[in-house]
Amino acid sequence: MRGRRFMPYDVHEEKERLRRRILLQRSKLRPADLQAAAVELCEVLLGVPEVSRAAVVAAYVGVGTEPGTGPLLDALDRRGIRVLLPVLGRDLDLDWAAYTGPGTLTRARLGLLEPSGRRLGREAVATADAVLVPGLAADRTGMRLGRGGGSYDLALPRIAREAFSCVLLHDGEVLEGAVPSDRSDWRVRAAATPSGLIRFPPP
Repeated sequence: MRGRRFMPYDVHEEKERLRRRILLQRSKLRPADLQAAAVELCEVLLGVPEVSRAAVVAAYVGVGTEPGTGPLLDALDRRGIRVLLPVLGRDLDLDWAAYTGPGTLTRARLGLLEPSGRRLGREAVATADAVLVPGLAADRTGMRLGRGGGSYDLALPRIAREAFSCVLLHDGEVLEGAVPSDRSDWRVRAAATPSGLIRFPPP
């Protein structure tokens, strides 16, 4: 699912311009809007068979104006689904640890919340049936725009070939135009927003 799109303009500059635009839009979201969106996003994802029937889901803890994942993490945990959360390394690569409740999350670098349990290794994400990833936008081919650190560009190649990969976004962040990309970027199979799930065509 690697994106091999070559463009005549400066891809990095185009990505940064799009990031600034999306982040400005997100900065206008009120806490009540974010809380409501988190509940709606949970309901959407619990209705996705690849998520609700999974034995293992790799997810993340949404922070700031990111789509909230707290209700989803707790709902998956109550259903007995094993949830893996990322742990950001010094090299910006991702290790993983199991989610065991909101009280076990600790503050980490870059304002992140991470699980405090035993580290399972970078390859642990390969055990996930569904992989839910953060992002700022996606286009209709499934090309995802991240925050620019490259962590998920390193992690996504490790997921199982048959795993369901899905970026979590706010409404309006699935774009009609192309998301700028280069050979380090990876597509996802779907995007989940508070309004519903959007599946992308196979690459």
